[in-house]
Amino acid sequence: MSVENTHKIDTSKLDEIIKSYECKKSNLIAILQKVQEVYRYLPEEAMIYIGTKIEGLSPATVFGVATFYAQFSLEPKGKYEIKVCDGTACHVRGSMPVLNAIRAKLNMPEGQLTSENGMFSLETVSCLGACGLAPVVVINDKVYPQMTSDAITIVLDTLMKEED
Repeated sequence: MSVENTHKIDTSKLDEIIKSYECKKSNLIAILQKVQEVYRYLPEEAMIYIGTKIEGLSPATVFGVATFYAQFSLEPKGKYEIKVCDGTACHVRGSMPVLNAIRAKLNMPEGQLTSENGMFSLETVSCLGACGLAPVVVINDKVYPQMTSDAITIVLDTLMKEED
């Protein structure tokens, strides 16, 4: 199964989110964060809807905010978001073999951001702020220090078993 932007947008859910933030344009970032939490990305239809429902906003403004901040994704993300540090300390201590082990285990060639089953998203980041624990991998905000190819394979196996 290929991951596509196939989420059906529930406008009543969007209305509930917008209302919970008092329909204020000053709360746009919080609204977008909540929408991304629900859908695991920001669907285009949702951003257009938000831009038409909040006074003083336009869909273009919503898109501008969504594309400005790196925390937002316009593409679906997996249930497990994997971040591999490729900063200097992590790179020197072996983050590339760890990254390659992840790609091999999840059958994700370079350039593919989300696994075919939609469970895992993979990205490299310049720094995770944990140089003393290098190489570091973060999965859904859980830090995995001093990773090796074998260790990350065990972590992924465990996550996959939880889904069975």
